Amino acid sequence: MIVTFTANPSLDRTVALPGPLERGEVQRAVSVSQESGGKGVNVSRALVASGLESVAVLPGADSDPVLAGLRESGVPFVSLPINEPLRTNVALTEPGGVTTKINEPGPLLDADQQEALMKLLLESSRGASWVVLAGSLPPGFPADFYATVARRLRSAENGNAPQIAVDSSGAPLAAAVSSDAAGDGSGKPDLLKPNAEELAELAAAAGFASPATANELEADPAAAAAAAAAVVRSGVGAVLATLGSKGAVLVTADGAWLATHPPVAAVSTVGAGDSALAGYLLAHGQGAAPADCLRQAVAHGAAAASLPGSTVPAVHQTTPDAVTITALRKD
Repeated sequence: MIVTFTANPSLDRTVALPGPLERGEVQRAVSVSQESGGKGVNVSRALVASGLESVAVLPGADSDPVLAGLRESGVPFVSLPINEPLRTNVALTEPGGVTTKINEPGPLLDADQQEALMKLLLESSRGASWVVLAGSLPPGFPADFYATVARRLRSAENGNAPQIAVDSSGAPLAAAVSSDAAGDGSGKPDLLKPNAEELAELAAAAGFASPATANELEADPAAAAAAAAAVVRSGVGAVLATLGSKGAVLVTADGAWLATHPPVAAVSTVGAGDSALAGYLLAHGQGAAPADCLRQAVAHGAAAASLPGSTVPAVHQTTPDAVTITALRKD
């Protein structure tokens, strides 16, 4: 079983435009759709769509539209009741897949609610193979919340803790990599899934000698692999870095690989990275080698980009045989 944790879930509304977004003008939408979302929720949705057992842990009132959407789509979840409504995020998609997102901050959870949410996650994670800590944190949460969760998971399970994946951004992502209050690396993830921009920031913080921008990393997979290797040397188990239409790189202590997929007709990039992480976990759960986990990750991400709104693909909608794997140097 794979448990996902989304501290700041959302109702994701996608508005499809007939042409390029025109600031300051009135435009009519071609279509509007909505899904229960947030990074961890999206990962659970993709896993369940492929027949894998997954449980989403999140806050939210029983009547909240986000939880109602999970029930309707058959995604198992456990929730911490709160009084405030969950946020709504809006994505504007243009022909060709260009996406503009407007994300609300989310409800404020006090210290008692934060602790209750963490305890709910710890209880729900018993016996899990992976725990995915994903997305932004609501207002008021400490930046090192994910690192604290990782330490408590590993402490509670006495050596039988699930593997931990982190997919976030900004201060929570940086803290998940750098925080080591226990001095033993117990707060660091087994798998990190940054995009190119996040990888550039993490590599610089990890002391990477050759700073690069997100565009430079997307254009140069060897540089992306070297940047990811710097993050792995800092104590992270593995880095799965998605590079948009350029594919993704995977770096572990034992090797580095690039995966590319033939171009797809992009419809919406919302949730493509979340689907990539789900594809990786799906293959990992089947005992696949690292390069083949990367292969399925890129196949899932490409399939998601070809679907409307925040629709996630099932494994039968992906084309892993079309993915090309290339071994890379890590440094």
